[in-house]
Formats: sequence, structure tokens, C-alpha cells
Amino acid sequence: MRFRGQALVLSLLLLVASIAGVAIKGLNFGIDFTGGTLVELAYEEAAEVDEIRAALQNNGYERATVQNFGSAKEVLIRIAPRPEESSAQISNNVMDMLAEKHSDAFELRRVEFVGPQVGDELTEDGALSLIYALIGVLIYVALRFEFRFSLGSVAALVHDVTITVGVFAWTQVQFDLTVLAAILAVIGYSLNDTIVVFDRVRENFRTVRDGTPVQVTNLSINQMLARTIMTSLTTLLVLAALIAIGGEVIYGFALALIVGVLVGTYSSIFVASSIALALGVSKEDLMKPVKEGEDASAQEEELHRIFLEEEAKREAREAEASAKK
Repeated sequence: MRFRGQALVLSLLLLVASIAGVAIKGLNFGIDFTGGTLVELAYEEAAEVDEIRAALQNNGYERATVQNFGSAKEVLIRIAPRPEESSAQISNNVMDMLAEKHSDAFELRRVEFVGPQVGDELTEDGALSLIYALIGVLIYVALRFEFRFSLGSVAALVHDVTITVGVFAWTQVQFDLTVLAAILAVIGYSLNDTIVVFDRVRENFRTVRDGTPVQVTNLSINQMLARTIMTSLTTLLVLAALIAIGGEVIYGFALALIVGVLVGTYSSIFVASSIALALGVSKEDLMKPVKEGEDASAQEEELHRIFLEEEAKREAREAEASAKK
């Protein structure tokens, strides 16, 4: 917690850079949000997706996405809308273009047009899904812990989402529904880390007799630090494999999760608790109410005794594990 001032400055710089990226460069929306033409092809043999994608990009369809659909022989091509061409013209051009390279080794299965209105609806629904998720988090944490903790957790989640979106704005990696799904997953992942830290903070506020709120919070974060880092590292190992060998189709999804996990781990350590402390959360806010006729000091003594017993059990388990090693 002694670094919370520097962390706040870093977070503000990242947020400003992210918002500037969205304002200046904007997001490179995929066909899910912009509308466009969908072409499904069936090949006689396994299709070379990379070659098809390169052929389309070399002929002016830079934003086209190509992926296998159902099997290695079936290919789904999504092409962004082009004002100068109709959906029928786009499909004919794609067929002619690929026929030159692959002869008659494929057939056209279907052509569909996703209108701009559908894209606008998906954009609106995607934004609403993020807002509903954040409102749900605010209510849950307020009921589970304390209202100031809920504000800290929501601020951390907004921080994570904004920076993740900012990375997509500056890199111009295509932003589609899979990326939106990844951002929603990031909200859940980051919240999980934050809740674990808050749970330990609440426990220590009730059992640690000495220390300021900052000291107790610092103790709690350090107790959970190894768990937080190891959880993030194991998740990043899987995501690194996805981004390395998952291919073009899953690249945006994996990138969003990698950025989200890194920023989410940082925010659960530095942002959420710091904001709760800045709002004035204290030991009294999290103490259990004293039952009628029960002495407050006696209750505190009992809580402290329980805490010492739990610490003794934990130290005994660690000693036993060290002895086995």
C-alpha cells in the first residue's frame, strides 16, 4: 500500500491513453458490429485458410475474416460492407478470385448479408451487457461486504475494461463479438481476485487488534499475493498457447484476455483496495454487530482467539509441508 500513490498515477496515465486511443483512432469493429457479407464455401479437400485469407487481402478485402466452419473442408468468409459493391457483387468477386487460384475445387453453399441495423443492435446490446455486469457487481459486493468496497471493485473493473479496450484502439486489432465475450470474462476474472482480497481484508479487520486500516489492508494483500500471482500465471500460460498457435480467428479473444488478466491482477492489488481506503473504510464498518447483552471486548477477544488458532494451524501445515520436502 505504500506504492498506492504511484499506482494511482500509473492508472490515470493508462486510462487517459486508452480514452485518447478510442477518441483518436477508434475501434476496428468487425462484421458483427458493422454489418457486411457472409460467404460459405465447401471444398473438396481440406481448405488452406491462410492462403484464402492472403488472396482476399491482396485483392482489396483487407478486413475479411476467414475461418473453418464445421469441418476443415468448409470455410466461412466475412467481408465488411463496401459502398461501391452489393452483396451479390462481393460474393461473385470472391468466387472468381478464389477460382483462379483453386480452380473448381469448391462450391458456394450460401451468401448472407448482415445489415448495418443488426450491427447497431449488437453494438448497443454489447454496451448494455457491460453496464448490467458492472451494476450487478456493485449490488453483490455492497451486500456481501460494504458499499465502499463495492465502489472500489467497480472502479477497478471499469479501469480494467477501459485499458483493455484502449489496447484494441491503439493496435487496431479487430473488435468483434469474441472480443466482447473476452472482456466480459475479464470482468469475472478480475472480480474474483478482488473478492478474494476483500474477504481477507474483512477477516483481518475483525481479528487483527492493532494497526491502521492501511496496515491491515497491506497485510491482507500480502497474505493473498502469492495466490493471486500464481493464479494469473497459470491462466497466462494457457492464453500464451492460444495466441501463439490458435490462429487468426482466436487472436483477438486471446489478446483481450491476456491484457485483461495482467491489468486485472494489477487492479486487484493496487486499485480496488486503495479506492476503498480513500473512501474511508474502517475496522468499525466490518465488525459484526454486538448481540444484545454481549460485551464488545469479549467478542473481540473471541475473534482474536479464533484468528490465532487459524494462524497456528496454517503455520503447522506449512511446517509439515516443508518437512516433507
